[in-house]
Amino acid sequence: MLVTGASSGIGRETARALARAGATVLTVSRPSGEGEALAAQLRQTGAEVHFFPADLSSLAEVRRVARALRARAPRLDVLVNNAGAFFSERQTTAEGLERTLALNHLSVFLLTHLLLEPLLASPAARVVTVSSQAERLGRVHWDDPMLRRGYNGWKAYSQSKLGNLLFSYELARRLAGTAVSVNALHPGGVATGFGSGNRGVGALLLKLARPLFKSPEEGAKTVIYLAASPEVAGISGRYFADCRPASSSWRSRDPELQARFWRLSEALVGLGDEEAAALRRVSQAAGAAR
Repeated sequence: MLVTGASSGIGRETARALARAGATVLTVSRPSGEGEALAAQLRQTGAEVHFFPADLSSLAEVRRVARALRARAPRLDVLVNNAGAFFSERQTTAEGLERTLALNHLSVFLLTHLLLEPLLASPAARVVTVSSQAERLGRVHWDDPMLRRGYNGWKAYSQSKLGNLLFSYELARRLAGTAVSVNALHPGGVATGFGSGNRGVGALLLKLARPLFKSPEEGAKTVIYLAASPEVAGISGRYFADCRPASSSWRSRDPELQARFWRLSEALVGLGDEEAAALRRVSQAAGAAR
């Protein structure tokens, strides 16, 4: 089972729970030392945990770590796309992408594509993506997805979280008929380091609201439920909150927007023919079977 953003918060608690349950856990997070420390701590309990450092806001890093993950795990049973952040001020990656969209959505889109073959090698794989209720405020800025004009941290964040759902629903449709299920979730407001280091009104509001938030352990419950519970075996294309099905925004459920955002994401990550080939083959085979 693979968990991204596992060095702190929800990701760390998810990795701990899955390791305690006996899974071989692969974790990906920034090369800050915290990820390796968690892996070492869990290995002391007898768990099998492997840490892969990567800055997932870099598409080059996503491709590099995906190669390492495929070499380590030719079969992958669960992919938890958890890594994400809020940036109050506009930042760009080395590839010139707005960092919020790059980390919160484009890394999810690309990493999932690059790990499709290991997922399809599992008899019953799951893709779990951490979105947010903030998606209800989001819309895709088609003429300016990098938000070069009028950047606002919440506008960027809500666009990326809407993107998570558009992607999850579209991927579930494309993988229908396979053994891979795809679901997304809202973890609730969680007291983590999310948004720390930012400035401005948005960062202040996060700080003031933090005492009202769930603990990381509480926030991770729905992630763990979707990753490991037999209750959701075979369920795909759904959105959850508090371990129950929930409703997402009308935008997220619009099939035309899902397909259009998929095409935009393909263009933004520069998805090559070889990288997209696995999903095309699967979609064609599943369509023929249906």
